[in-house]
Parts: sequence; C-alpha cells; structure tokens
Amino acid sequence: MNRINQKLQENKKLLSIYFSAGYPNLEDTVPIIQKLEENGVDMIEIGLPFSDPLADGPTIQASSTQALKNGMTTEVLFSQLKDIRKTVSIPLIIMGYFNPILQYGVEAFCKKCQEIGIDGFIIPDLPVDVYHDNYKALFEKYDLINVFLITPQTSDERIRFIDSVSNGFIYMVSSSSVTGSQSGFGNAELDYFKRISAMKLKNPQIIGFGISTNKTFNQATEYAKGAIIGSAFIKHLKSTGIEKIHNFTKNIQP
Repeated sequence: MNRINQKLQENKKLLSIYFSAGYPNLEDTVPIIQKLEENGVDMIEIGLPFSDPLADGPTIQASSTQALKNGMTTEVLFSQLKDIRKTVSIPLIIMGYFNPILQYGVEAFCKKCQEIGIDGFIIPDLPVDVYHDNYKALFEKYDLINVFLITPQTSDERIRFIDSVSNGFIYMVSSSSVTGSQSGFGNAELDYFKRISAMKLKNPQIIGFGISTNKTFNQATEYAKGAIIGSAFIKHLKSTGIEKIHNFTKNIQP
C-alpha cells in the first residue's frame, strides 16, 4: 500500500508541511525532511521550484526564487533525494507545476520518483480531466498518487468527479486566494469546511492555505483529516534556520 494511504488510515489528525527544495540553502533539502519527521510531522510536500508559480503567495514565491538562484533543478532534487528512504519513512509528495515534469519527460519523471520513494504529486496546473484522460494510468503504473485541489468555488459536480478519480486525499484550499494571505478562518471558510464534510466523499480531505497556528490547525482538522502548512513554516525557516524546526512543530501540535 502507498505510504499516503497508510498514513491516512492512522487514527489521528495529520500535519503536512510544505517547503521549497533548496531553501534556505541548496543542501538544506534532506536535513529539513529529516528534522520534520523527527519532530512528528506526518507528511511532507517538497516544493519543486518553478519560475512562474500560479497559486503561490509572496512568501513561497520568494523561497522558490531563492532556491532557483541557489541552483535547484529537477536533476539536483533527484540527486539529493536518492537515498532519502534510508532515513525517512513518512510520505513524501512532490508539489510543483507541470512544465518541469513535461520537460523531464512524464514517464521518466514518474519512474525516477518511484525509484527514490516519492509517494505522490500535487500539480496545481494539471486539470483533472487531462490527468484522467492522459496520465492516470501512467501515474498508477508507478504507484504515484496524484492529489487534486478544490476551492470554495469548485462545483459539487466537479468535486464528485475529482473524488471519483482520486485515490489518496483531496487538497482542500481554504479560500479563493494565494498561499499565505490569511491569518485565520471566518464564517465563510467554516461553512465551506462543513459543506464539504457533509458531502461524505470517499477520499479524506486535508485543508491548506491560511493555517499557521495551533488554533487554525484545530479549526481545520475539526472538519478534515489534516492540515497543510507552507508559508508560515517558510517564514520560520527564514527567521530561525533549520535548527529550530522543533519550535515550530511544537507550537502547531503542542
């Protein structure tokens, strides 16, 4: 069974952390992953930096830009991760845009990810119908779960379709904004969380965008299996470096 599905079966609320590979420094990728697992994080989204991000707010954009300046590429990331499964057992997901995957070669990319021990992808600009028609069989051949995003504006019909072609979890974007732009959840977001929860989808949901504290983590996970934190963690990395990761995770899940 894929590590993502194993993790989703655990009887706990999951904390997933996103960071940009190669940030703050090029060689920080593996140490950050190791420290996150050591400090109780359940899943990690490894950002593959791209020059034209669609959904990223200024904090993640800045970290991606710095990572690219540091020399991060797809090949460098694969090289850094080649032995990751010798020390890390939690699910690892590559989050990025489709262009670098297409440039690398989709099947070659999938094959490399399987060899390394990557469990899945989050590709915000790969539409679900294009995935279903062209790539689903390929991703499944290499035991890679593709995670789709839904927003408050996504129609029920499309949510049901996404649920039908998914085999992991659904990334529930908390609001119609870019990452890192909220500081909490209001009634509109909470009503949206309740609405999706009431749909009784077959795939669990993990909520991202706007989660930065223990309070927002608890608000999100009242209605979903877990929560994803990106911008707040990158800000922490920028201000304290990788040695103080335990301070961040302790504040989210005391």
